Amino acid sequence: MTDSNSTGFASLGLPFPVLRVLEELGYETPSAIQANSIPPLLEGKDVLGMAQTGTGKTAAFALPLLVRTNPDFRTPQVLVLAPTRELAQQVAEAAKTYSKHMSGINVTAIYGGSDYGSQLRELKRGPQWVVGTPGRVMDHLRRGTLSLADIKAVVLDEADEMLRMGFIDDVNWILEQAPAKRQVALFSATMPKEIQRVAETHLNEPVQVKIESKTTTNDRIRQRYWFVGGVHKNDALLRIAETEDFDAMMIFVRTKQATEEVADFMAANGFRCAPLNGDIPQQQRERAVEKLKAGKLDMIVATDVAARGLDVERISHVINYDIPQDTESYVHRIGRTGRAGREGEAIVFVRGREKRMLRDIEKATRQPIEEMPLPSAAQVNEKRREAFRARIIDALNTEKNALYREIIESVLTEHPVDALDVAAACASLIQGDKALFIDEKADQKMQERKKRDRDDREPRQQREPRDRGDRGNRGRKATPDINPLPLKGQPGVDMVRYMVGVGYDDGLRPGNLVGAVANEADLESRYIGHIEILENYSIVDLPAGMPPETMKTLRNARVCGRALEIKEFKGEAGVPERKPGGPKRRDGGFKGKGSKDRDFKGSRDFKGSRDSKDKPRKPHRKGGNAPARNAD
Repeated sequence: MTDSNSTGFASLGLPFPVLRVLEELGYETPSAIQANSIPPLLEGKDVLGMAQTGTGKTAAFALPLLVRTNPDFRTPQVLVLAPTRELAQQVAEAAKTYSKHMSGINVTAIYGGSDYGSQLRELKRGPQWVVGTPGRVMDHLRRGTLSLADIKAVVLDEADEMLRMGFIDDVNWILEQAPAKRQVALFSATMPKEIQRVAETHLNEPVQVKIESKTTTNDRIRQRYWFVGGVHKNDALLRIAETEDFDAMMIFVRTKQATEEVADFMAANGFRCAPLNGDIPQQQRERAVEKLKAGKLDMIVATDVAARGLDVERISHVINYDIPQDTESYVHRIGRTGRAGREGEAIVFVRGREKRMLRDIEKATRQPIEEMPLPSAAQVNEKRREAFRARIIDALNTEKNALYREIIESVLTEHPVDALDVAAACASLIQGDKALFIDEKADQKMQERKKRDRDDREPRQQREPRDRGDRGNRGRKATPDINPLPLKGQPGVDMVRYMVGVGYDDGLRPGNLVGAVANEADLESRYIGHIEILENYSIVDLPAGMPPETMKTLRNARVCGRALEIKEFKGEAGVPERKPGGPKRRDGGFKGKGSKDRDFKGSRDFKGSRDSKDKPRKPHRKGGNAPARNAD
């Protein structure tokens, strides 16, 4: 063992098998959250931890709880709840890595988007660790395929994110199914009242660990913005990628269509680039992330939802191609860089109407974001010249050149031309019809267009409030209109009005319905339109073209103890009648907050959700603002 480990992680009381794997991973000094959380967790105490993303929370709870796991008992002993399948996978992978010198410990992950068969086989093997999303964990508990009878510890990872996604009532229900005598560790980047209430209800005299931060973002991350104008964002992105010295790049866009379009553009310009969105099969997404980790990809273009939980240390640059909708998303995005003590770069593209959001981000992060000029044509051309020279030099010492030497010699023999002219002709053939250099006059035209854009820009219109339905209408008896309302900010997305069989009397809140639909349909919440909650049913507007598989999944999903039973709204004739005498709210559990009881059957299991290869893609999935490509 190295001295650094002997005085670092070893001083926390971790045994040799754990210290051995930490040394192999290159971990030397524990982070603040690790140093303060590992000892009490080793002692069996509850921990309430508050720390940012990327501070080492996974190791903070995984290392001590692995030590406390008994490999001789093949039943679940540790349950970790995570808000997304990506984070669940990441935690499970980390736990497997940390336990590789601890024989007999098995870890499995259960989440939506993966078939039940493989998960059932994993659970039958008797894993001691189960890592999962709340919906899928609830489903297995209800089916009887997962038992918490022998659970010794429960971890709530990124609790505030689970709250934001509408899972907090599910979390409370799951905790109620666990034995009363169990250890609980709750980690959260923020501590809203709802999370505090969970801690007060389910944690027993917890050790509180709060890692103070002067800013909400890593101070190793340099933040800059480019004021959009003069050139298309794709061309601006290309200039930045060609002139910035980066290891790996993460590019964030708003829609799944944009992930593919931007990725295609960058790939066509010589970068190894892949899209990451909810329409891409889970296995393919995992391969893309592994390629990025292994250096086989230069960049990934992703939506916020698809990138949740993604952790790749070599990401040096985060590009906000589309500015995020809120400051929290921005913090999560740029947290992908500046990891493990490295420097990071974050660049955001800002349009004129988005300047206010930029200021909000500066206030939230308490860090200034400096304006950056777009790299000039001269700078890009110099980089291209260097890259082209490097390609030629790399090709000088290859065995394949012998054949070409004979051809060049014959050309020089037959034609009295300078050898440099022949070499230049060969270089031209390599480059093809695509110009090697940017016309440097383009910069002057770009500045003129940018100035014209600013002069012609209309005053910013006051933003209309997002429509989630008037809360004052809850419980009313009037029948809503059968026509959907236009989706705010997305005029090209056709909407359909649906009815769900859960209402105000069941304790339904808008957040419950948004969370269920967003996760079951794999749909970004911004594409969920008008919501109206009535006594025994509710109305929700969703994008047209939802696949039958998705609708079947939504029909079976449970909220507030009832199946959604979603169907197209046809007016008053289709309103369900409730049998009198039934319970209006779920008994037991977490009360007073509109508790829900989702089963999440088939959670996010989108087999064949692309329909078939010969059918156009639909606009309903993760940022599915696809009418530009498919006007349906």
